[in-house]
Amino acid sequence: MGAKDPRVDAYIEKSRPFAQPILRQFRKAVHAGCQDVVETIKWSVPAFEHKGPMCGMAAFKAYCSVGFWKSSLLKDLPEAKDALTQLGRVQSVAELPAERAISALVKRAAKLNDEGVKLKRAPKAPKGPVKVPAYFAAALKKNRKAKTAFDAFSPSHRREYIEWISDAKQDATRQRRIATALQWIAEGKGRNWKYQNR
Repeated sequence: MGAKDPRVDAYIEKSRPFAQPILRQFRKAVHAGCQDVVETIKWSVPAFEHKGPMCGMAAFKAYCSVGFWKSSLLKDLPEAKDALTQLGRVQSVAELPAERAISALVKRAAKLNDEGVKLKRAPKAPKGPVKVPAYFAAALKKNRKAKTAFDAFSPSHRREYIEWISDAKQDATRQRRIATALQWIAEGKGRNWKYQNR
């Protein structure tokens, strides 16, 4: 028997009035399609699992979003022709596909998980070499300890600092980030050192 999560109930209750019936109907169709579905909260929104992620739903200010984790593997099904084309942004219950169409997709999604079918992910293109902006290279040149440590960093560690500094929208913010970066780099710390296991 499927497991309902009270956090999903709370999420629905906190959603805007237009969203509540949409979320309830999608949830009902999911449970009709997979008796063993397990509800949870992932990325702060309701998700439905059966031997792995299956589908999810979210409410926003003006619409709801509902969809399937392996939608690319479901697109050739007859039920998907109507259902998946409308599941992006849903503003009313009338825009949801029929419950039986959603349930059919849920059954197929559950079967894919039962069979252990994995999504094929396109390999990520390798990132090019790290290019140090002139303003940061000049700052590093003035701090020998930071420059030595920075040169010893892996390309990913160097890229994290460069992206963080380059993403600053104002020069004052960029200058503060450079000062902080030089201090951390001189101490041998990566950009995200606060979050690394100690």
